[in-house]
Formats: sequence, C-alpha cells, structure tokens
Amino acid sequence: MRPLYLTNTLTRTKELFTPINPGHVGMYVCGPTVYGDAHLGHARPGVTYDVLFRLLKHLGYKVRYVRNITDVGHLEHDADEGEDKIAKKARLEELEPMEVVQTYTERYHEAMRALNVESPSIEPRASGHIIEQIEAIKKILAAGYAYISNGSVYFDVEKYNRDFHYGVLSGRSLDDTLEGTRNLDGQGDKKAPYDFALWKKAEPEHIMRWPSPWGEGFPGWHLECSVMGEKYLGHEFDIHGGGMDLMFPHHECEIAQNQASRGTQGVHYWVHNNMITINGQKMGKSLGNFITLPQLFAGDHPKLERAYSPMAVRFFILQAHYRSTLDFSNEALTAAEKGYRRLMQAARDLGASAAPAAADRAVSALKSVDADLTLSAPDSAPLSSRADHSSVISSGGPEGRSREISSLADSVWEALCDDLNTPVAIAKLFDAVKLVNGGGLTAADREALKELFSEVVFGVLGLRDENAGGGTDKAEKALSGAMDLVLESRRKAREAKDWAESDRIRDILASVGITVKDTKEGPVWNLE
Repeated sequence: MRPLYLTNTLTRTKELFTPINPGHVGMYVCGPTVYGDAHLGHARPGVTYDVLFRLLKHLGYKVRYVRNITDVGHLEHDADEGEDKIAKKARLEELEPMEVVQTYTERYHEAMRALNVESPSIEPRASGHIIEQIEAIKKILAAGYAYISNGSVYFDVEKYNRDFHYGVLSGRSLDDTLEGTRNLDGQGDKKAPYDFALWKKAEPEHIMRWPSPWGEGFPGWHLECSVMGEKYLGHEFDIHGGGMDLMFPHHECEIAQNQASRGTQGVHYWVHNNMITINGQKMGKSLGNFITLPQLFAGDHPKLERAYSPMAVRFFILQAHYRSTLDFSNEALTAAEKGYRRLMQAARDLGASAAPAAADRAVSALKSVDADLTLSAPDSAPLSSRADHSSVISSGGPEGRSREISSLADSVWEALCDDLNTPVAIAKLFDAVKLVNGGGLTAADREALKELFSEVVFGVLGLRDENAGGGTDKAEKALSGAMDLVLESRRKAREAKDWAESDRIRDILASVGITVKDTKEGPVWNLE
C-alpha cells in the first residue's frame, strides 16, 4: 500500500497517515445547512473529500465516510442568538421547517450527483440525534465544563481552558477569542461572551423545539458533529474534514466538547479545505455574493458570462490545491473547461473509460473461458483485447511499458498521495496527453496509459466524459452478452456430463466475483 501524507491542521505539519485500525478509515466531514441551494463554495468540500474518499478506497482501505446534514440549531451569523436559518426560511416561504429541509437536501444531492460526488456511507441529520445531544450535554455538565442559565446550557470556555487549551486547533488564545467575539443582544445569559451554547431555550416564537431536562429548546450548532461523529465512528476516529471557515469556532468547539464529554479530543487528523473567493472575498450566503450550483450550470447569474458544465466546475476545483484559495472568474472557468476537454479527448483516443474495474476483471475471466470471445466494449476495442492486459496492468508493470510512462504513472500517484496534490497530478496527466497526441506508442504503452486514465481521471479524480454517450451502459450490455455465451458453453458441458469443464467455468467466474447459481429456470449470474 502506498504511503499517504495529509496536512494535519492540529499539528500544522504534513504527516504520514496511519489509521487507528489497520485497513479501516473513519472519516467525518461537515455537510451543509440546508436552507438554500448549494453554491460554488459548497462544491469545494464536496469535491475535495470525494477525492480523498476515492483515494483511500483505491489504496485498499475500507472507509466509513460520514457527512452530516444540519437541519436545526444553526443560527444567523453562526452566533448563539438570533433566528434559526432554516426556521427563518420556513417563515419567509410559509412552509414547515422540515419541508425546507427536505427540499434543499434533495437539491443538494442533485448538485452533488451532477458533480459526480459519491454518496457518503452515512448521512445523519442533527434533528435525528436530539436524544444523543442531550446525553452529551449531561456528561459535559457532570464534568463541570458547562452551566445552566435561564433555561439554556452554555459551555464554560474559561474553566475548560484552565485544564486544556481552548484554541489548540486554530492557534488562538482566550484573549484572541474575546477580541473576536460579537457583542450581541441576549448574551447576558452567558458568564463570558466566548462561551457557546450547548442547548438553547426556545422563545415562544421559535418553531423547532424539543423537551429536555432544562426546558423546551434546541441544541447548539457545534454539538451535532461531536455527537454524530462519536455515534458512527467511535470515541476516536481518523479524519475530520471541512472548510477552513469552520476551523473556528465550529471545530474548536467540537474538540472542547469531545474532551469534556468523553475524555479525548476525538480526531487524529484535521483536514481543512480553503475557500472559493470572488474578487478576493469569501463566497457565502451570509455575504450575498454566492453563485448557486444550479445557476452555474444554467448560466443564470449576473456574474456569469455563460453556463458551465458540472465537470468543468469539478476540474476547476481540482486544478488548485485544496489548501489554497481559489478565486472565481469566468476566465478561470473557461480555461478549466478547455483543460477538461483536452483530457477527455486524450481518454477517448486511448479508449479509456470509467467502466468499473470489476467489469474488466470479469472480461478477463470470460477470455479465459472462451479465447474466441470478441464482443465490443464501449471504446470499440474487442473485449478479448481488453482482457489481454487487464490482469497484467493491475500487477504493476507489463512488458513493453516504457520507463517514461512508468515514471509518469508513479509521479501521478505520488502527487495524489502527497496531501492530495491534484494540480501536480493533473499536470503530469497532461504530460501523458502529449504522449497520446504525439503517437508512436506501443500497444502495451497505450494500455498502461489507458489504465492510468481509468484509475486516476475517471477513478480517484472522479471526472466523467460528458460526451461519452453512455459508455458504462454499453459495457454492461457487452458483459451481459458475453455472459450469455459463457453460460451457453457451460450448459453444453453439463448436457454432455463434462462436469470438470462445467466446474472450471464456474470457478473462473467465481475468481473474479461472478457467482453462478443453478435454478429450475436456468443459471443465474451476479457480479459482486
């Protein structure tokens, strides 16, 4: 397994990633507060942690990826006073709050699918974990790091800071925190302005409320991630991701809550993506300078000269390192679109596709069964030809692969494993594009490049060819047709009572994850 290095915000160093449990990774990423359409700023963490998720799986880890939905407790201006963002939207649109939540959760999912962002393993909602949040508050109170005031419960930052360091993640001191704290109405319930809410008393006009030992109210915004991270990933887990703007106070508060409620900071690697900006200013709903993803895809915004496709947007994000700022402009998106098209054209010239690796393994098995099998794959290359190389390439270095291509592939993987350095990986892939365009490649070299594109461009980077015309569907149809021929060969063997041949075919298929069951209606196969 290749070593993976990640920049840990907690230690401010690039570290070798070592999971708590070998072969397994627990990863939590802060998801959206669903009171409006996802914007370009939401696309960046969506794509960034999708690439990390894909890379970890490619490296052989079994990953449990948790990304939450915030549907309660996130107040205006990220403060402890004011109106709940979702409740405000519901009031303005004369809807129930959960109608707002359902609508914009679905629209968020649609936007992520358009960007080819894979679904997380678990996607919990804050409102579904009120009981767990109340229990966590009880533990923090019992530990002496919280206090009750006028029906609300607040975290006692000063007391916590005597025993631990509030600011360990962001590098702030308590004085720094005090200077940056808003002077808002209603904070008289707090002992100090930097204390934060664990549970808020619901005023009569507040729509979303739940019973608690302290009266009817709702949980503080920071608490949900501490609770859901622990519930689904354990007292300690490997990676916590999110935007740089969440480092303080959200993630800082998470660490304090974790330490106070369960005696550990809880997270080994904190990974933060930087912001997308417009004219150097952070893009965000609170600032009113955001462009939603539906607007971006449709070209329906004053700042847009035209529409940009989801893959052009994904490529735009990947061209910058996730820890650097990325400034929006029509020129930058247009340049990204051109680069994306060049990469896709090279992939088409190679015949590379995003067909699942399992299908390639299956084709290899079918070739072993019937050497004359020549059904066409999506790229119009015979399946038998594709199978000739699939097992050899995956073993790492077929005969005929030039040193240049081997070195190129290694440099791409080295970049990806070096703190997700996607811009360097893409630069190396464009070196491969030059080789494709230059011609003169041997068949083995073309297969090596094809494998690189399939695994990196369509795999870890998560791009897809928007002009491919359903290549994956064609692959499935080709595989289904090939299986019909193979099962027909097995049927004939069984009719001739050639049990050895029948078993040979079954065993070859099983070796690549194709199970065959004999039923009264005939054999049934399944690709695992």
